[in-house]
Amino acid sequence: MRQKGVFITFEGPEGSGKTSQLAALADYLQQTGYPICVTREPGGTPIGDQVREILMGLKNTAMQPRAEILLFQASRAQLVEQVVLPNLAAGKLVLCDRYADSTLAYQGYGYHKFSLEQLRPLIAFATGGLLPDLTLLLDVDVNIGLRRRMQEGDVNRLDVYECAFYERVRQGYLELARLEPLRWVTIDAGRPPEQVQQDIRQVIMQRLEAASLLPTR
Repeated sequence: MRQKGVFITFEGPEGSGKTSQLAALADYLQQTGYPICVTREPGGTPIGDQVREILMGLKNTAMQPRAEILLFQASRAQLVEQVVLPNLAAGKLVLCDRYADSTLAYQGYGYHKFSLEQLRPLIAFATGGLLPDLTLLLDVDVNIGLRRRMQEGDVNRLDVYECAFYERVRQGYLELARLEPLRWVTIDAGRPPEQVQQDIRQVIMQRLEAASLLPTR
């Protein structure tokens, strides 16, 4: 059964500002009167948050790539069933900080060990085949993004790879966007945050109008 709401995901390499941009957009949409649900990956549920602690913990550097991939899918499956699908069925706009494309970008293009053909069936099983209606790629130069992350100070296990890894992730995202131009919109996130947010709002409002999702007040 097709969901009633609209599912929008935010993707991007490290330091792209997607989390803060999503939060600013959510505040704007709430003030405008849209019914929204904001969530994130990995996590977004009590079970998913426990998985997130394992995935992000700096002490877990011995984690094998296959174990990492499966843990992401476990958190994702819980999020889809417990949060995303119920809120879409209720007619809400669901905004998610990362989703399935992160697995393709990081564990596929980034690790350079697993093909997309290997990963896609796992993702489809975890999500039940649920795809976003719109995915925003906040693109930023790798060096700028990593410098931002270090300034933020909240470093996790996925922030300590070599620079070449993050460049592969970025190029992977750009390739994914190129392959699905109807779903993806790429936004230059290297500019001042206010300009980035303006572009995001313009894209979102156009998409909500096309989807006939209207404010409730």
